[in-house]
Amino acid sequence: MKSAFSKFNAWFHLWIGIVTGTIVFIVSITGAILVFEWELRDWAYPERRAEAPAGAKQLPPSVLIPAAEAAMPGMHVHGIQYHVPGHAAEVTFHSDSVVYVNPYTGKVNGIVHKHDFITWVEMGHVHLWLPHEVGTKFVLYSTLIFFFLLLTGLVLWWPKKWNRHNIKNAFSINWKAKIKRVNYDLHNVLGFYTLPVTIIMAYTGMYMGLGWVQKPSYWLASGGKAMPEYYQPPSDTTNTHVLPKWQVVDDVWRRSVNEYSAPKSAALLMGIPEDDEKDASIYVYTNMEGAYYQGHYFDQYTGAKLAGTGVDVMPYDDANLGDKLRRLNYSLHVGLIWGIPSKIIYFIGALIAASLPITGFIIWWGKKKKQKRKKPANRPQQAEAR
Repeated sequence: MKSAFSKFNAWFHLWIGIVTGTIVFIVSITGAILVFEWELRDWAYPERRAEAPAGAKQLPPSVLIPAAEAAMPGMHVHGIQYHVPGHAAEVTFHSDSVVYVNPYTGKVNGIVHKHDFITWVEMGHVHLWLPHEVGTKFVLYSTLIFFFLLLTGLVLWWPKKWNRHNIKNAFSINWKAKIKRVNYDLHNVLGFYTLPVTIIMAYTGMYMGLGWVQKPSYWLASGGKAMPEYYQPPSDTTNTHVLPKWQVVDDVWRRSVNEYSAPKSAALLMGIPEDDEKDASIYVYTNMEGAYYQGHYFDQYTGAKLAGTGVDVMPYDDANLGDKLRRLNYSLHVGLIWGIPSKIIYFIGALIAASLPITGFIIWWGKKKKQKRKKPANRPQQAEAR
């Protein structure tokens, strides 16, 4: 006899899985594509690439930004990002377009519009192409349910007895069996093997959007500390010693590269206040390759370093475990943590996650048809009994 827990576990896994299956499929299949987002963008847009001539050094923002502004008449720059070697600098505006500039020559490679296929895929992954507020809630709470479905699936997978026969069935796919059995194994066995990856993807997705998941997780990892609020300090508008804007910007860029960037790291994001943002500060994120990024703030009039707060204002090595995990979260979610090897693992894991609602539905449908076929066979016996 099955226990009440086993019955509820099986019911929850079946029916809740069916209800959320479509959303899990969409989020998983779009997630598989987005694992290789930057590789796809590099392939689709040659403007993003810029090989460095021998001995060439990157040019400062005061050279690259005016070139980008000339390509976008009437627009004012919002920020600039220097990527890893081999890539163009990315100049952004308050618009739907990005200008790519060769950071070694100052030549504009081209203008790329943000609303492309990859962006469309990302919209599906984040909010199902619905209005953002509504769609994100569907995605987040479906991810939460998927997280528990993974745990209930593990309970259903767990062999009742760890003998040779059950172990073989639990860990291998019987390709010689009938199609129903193969489908069952694809759901059961592949679901188990990808469980570490799918658990991480689901949990980090919830961590991004659900405060009641993020805050307790940070509290536990940091040893009982509350997550610090982000605070971008203002520039001092009363300062009488004001330097020319581009002199300050270039100085901040050089200091960020030389003093705050990791060795051989060229990935840097810089936000530049517009002329009407009198009290805004310049913000810089260094080491943008992954979790080791660090945020910095500078006075836009003097270039003086300002003290901000948040999980990313101190060097990664000096941060507590809560800060480190918060900074690692995106890399863990998309598979950046070990580069291409982890991306391949995540890509396969996301594809299998997308298949689970399908194989699960086929298992349920097969059982339903089997039950229907049994009913007519029982009717004569019932009639005789009467």
